[in-house]
Amino acid sequence: MLPWKRALRPLSALLLAVALAVTPAATATATTTAASAAAAPSSGWNDYSCKPSTAHPRPVVLVHGTLGNSIDNWLVLAPYLVKRGYCVFSLDYGQLPNVPFFHGLGPIDKSAEQLKAFVDKVLASTGAAKTDIVGHSQGGMMPRYYLKFLGGASKVNALVGLAPNNHGTTLNGFTELLPYFPGAEDLISTHTPGLADQMSGSAFMTRLNEGGDTVPGVRYTVIATRYDEVVTPFRSQYLNGANVRNVLLQDLCPIDLSEHLAIGVFDLIAYHEVANALDPANAKRTTCASVFG
Repeated sequence: MLPWKRALRPLSALLLAVALAVTPAATATATTTAASAAAAPSSGWNDYSCKPSTAHPRPVVLVHGTLGNSIDNWLVLAPYLVKRGYCVFSLDYGQLPNVPFFHGLGPIDKSAEQLKAFVDKVLASTGAAKTDIVGHSQGGMMPRYYLKFLGGASKVNALVGLAPNNHGTTLNGFTELLPYFPGAEDLISTHTPGLADQMSGSAFMTRLNEGGDTVPGVRYTVIATRYDEVVTPFRSQYLNGANVRNVLLQDLCPIDLSEHLAIGVFDLIAYHEVANALDPANAKRTTCASVFG
């Protein structure tokens, strides 16, 4: 892909999100598609009869990214973890009225409240004392609000972020151009607050990171890719604090070219490192060969 085309992708995603949000009502076709996705077989995850094993005593909650949903974001990772003996669950959050299928666009503090309720449901169902959370993009960052402000630290053992937007993004510099377009920032804030919250310097990001990135008692892993074109600069994804491990995908496999979407949706090398983060006592070195197992 030509560099300028790669650079336009985050802007296209931004415009798509706004277009979806300002559309008065979704078409019947989109609604049917969303309903079909929600009813799709989940290859063993979201099974509320699942009881954690001695080997994997904590259920895993998967948190999708912006414009994602509880099915599509996890068609590869969820079965990958189920096959390894985990009880796996995923939720939808950040829904906007009349916008099916594309979620994660609502205010992030409200999305964190949805996560809180979902974790309580999973813990009640499984009988576990704590859960582990794995999230992609916004889904790797939003749980930090739950941990820090909504009591989640007592219910979560580990947070693993795949390309998480931990300190805001410039979208390859596009957000810095918004002041040159009168009304653009207000449009985004009003109609897609979940996007506005993720911009560098937003009030949400300032509050989230005040007083430190982490909370005691939780293990944090960040898995980033140098080719990320959405959460930029990619090193802004890294966390500082106790019990933090920041991993660059290309340090594990130099030829892995995954960008922001791929690292969360189908990268088996990144997933191998997720499995290591969930079970560090039995971790196996992640290399390019990890794609085979």
